[in-house]
This record gives sequence, C-alpha cells and structure tokens, in this order.
Amino acid sequence: MPTQQYASIDFSLTATRDWCYRRSFSNAGLRSTTMDLGDGTVMHVWTPKTHIQSKPTLVLIHGIGANAMWQWNDFISPLMSRFNVYVPDLLFFGDSYTTRSERSEQFQAQCVMRVMEAHGVTVMNVVGLSYGGFVGYSMAAQFKERVEKLVLGCAGVCLEEKDMEEGIFKVKSVDEAISILLPQTPDKIRELMKISFYKPAKGLPSCFLNDFIHVMCTENLQERKELIHALHKDRNLSDLPKITQPTLIIWGEYDQIFPLELGHRLKRHLGDNAELVIIKNAGHAINVEKPKELYKHFKSFLIDLLLPAKPGNYINGGKTD
Repeated sequence: MPTQQYASIDFSLTATRDWCYRRSFSNAGLRSTTMDLGDGTVMHVWTPKTHIQSKPTLVLIHGIGANAMWQWNDFISPLMSRFNVYVPDLLFFGDSYTTRSERSEQFQAQCVMRVMEAHGVTVMNVVGLSYGGFVGYSMAAQFKERVEKLVLGCAGVCLEEKDMEEGIFKVKSVDEAISILLPQTPDKIRELMKISFYKPAKGLPSCFLNDFIHVMCTENLQERKELIHALHKDRNLSDLPKITQPTLIIWGEYDQIFPLELGHRLKRHLGDNAELVIIKNAGHAINVEKPKELYKHFKSFLIDLLLPAKPGNYINGGKTD
C-alpha cells in the first residue's frame, strides 16, 4: 500500500537551507548586523567580523529573490580572501525594511550608502545582480567619488517603458512580470525557472515549491510589487546618467528576463568606460548556472594586478563590444 511521502513532513527545507547559508556566511568571516537609519528605515547587512584596512572593500547587491545569502553564498569565501566584503539585504528583503513610501532604486542606493558610511566605509567597489545592478548603478551615479569600480550582472538599467509594448520582453505587461518574478504558486515558480535558467531543473515536487513560497515569497509582497512598478514607470534612456567609473557588464547569452540587447544598449550608452562580457549557455541566473565563470570575470576585473584599473583595458576571452 503506497504511503503519502510528504504528508508527514513537519520541517521546512527552505528554512533549513536558509540556516545553512547563515552558517556558511558566518564561517566565512561575516557577521549579521542590523542598523536603524533613524527615519523609519532599518537595514540588515552582513559585515566582516574584522575590517582589514589594507584590503579594498566590495559590496555585493542581490536581485529580486529570497535574500542576499541565497544569491551570494558561492562567492563569499573566495572574495573574502581579497576584500572586506559587505552584503546588504535591500529594503523589503531579509530583515531590511522602511516605513517610508519611497520605492526607487535611487532610494535603495542611498540606504546602502548610508549603512556603509555608518560602518566607516567611504570608498568601495560594487557588484550588483539584476535588480541589484539597478541599485549599484544608482550608487555609482549618485556617489561618484565613493564607487571605484562597478560590475553589473544581467541588469537591464537601459530598459525603457516603451520596450514592453514594443515586444522586447517575454511578458506583455508589468503585472504579468510581477506574477512570475514574485511567484505565489508552484506553477509560477516553474515558469520563473524556465525563463531564468538556460537549463531549468525539472520534476521539483509542489510541496517543496509551496514551502519555498511560504518561507521566502509572501513577506512584504505588496512592497516588492511596488519596487518592480517603480523600476519600469516613466523610464527613458535619455534620463539615465552616464557613469564614469570603469564598469564590467556581464550577461547570460540566453537571458529571457532582461534580453541581451539591453546589455549591448548599456555598452553603447557608457562607451569606453564599460566592457561587455557574454556568458555562453547561460540564462538570467548566471550566479547559479555559471558561478565559477562569473567569479573568473570578477577576479579579472576587480583583482588581477596585471590589468590596468582604467577604462577600456579589460581584456578577456569572453569580452565583446
């Protein structure tokens, strides 16, 4: 007689994995800190247990998803050997939130910079994935003297409001995009995986997907919807400032969330200050599908002393104009 395999599961696989990531971050030398910025805004950030003055600082900014740990876990240990690594949770993710009404990436950038200043850090390198790239770009634009180098992973900062109606995206409306990016059913998670990965996993049980939704996708749902609406509304390329810092743009060849055309558009917008690297056989989730290759590009651009730290001199096998 067949048994009901999942009926008796009384633990959360998602919560257990979150705990494992927390241990991993701590073992790598980071500690969890929460800071009240005093205006109704509280920011959570993983900070080095010891900030070493001789090391440069690197800020890792996550995209729309669970929280910072889930997106950066594979990169913490190797980067910690080279940098003072700071990993904030953006507003309405993890333990970061605000009672203020602002939802723009500019406000997110200001909050990240304020918490960095509170930790005594005034100059930094920034890496942002997807939505985190919007925030990182805004940091570079608003705080020119404080951001030295910028890495943008699959971040469609050059998108325009008209792109949706002109058919550049898989989805036909912002609300449709939200229903996928902030999934509330197992089928929506499967749809998200299908457009996020070049080779999406198959056969995931609905009970596990429901567990993930319950633990990671229900909190601050309305506020996260407002963040996505704010990204898209009234967005025009002519309004996007041209940053001057050396910038590495990294894109998955088969990205279906922010199509590769947006990477080429951003390269044209920034000119010689930026280089575009395309990761073959990868979708939007390059940090999950190609972590080793992604780290290789981080290392070449941010670390290797053989490459001059100035615009136009980043040479790599994956580089393209």
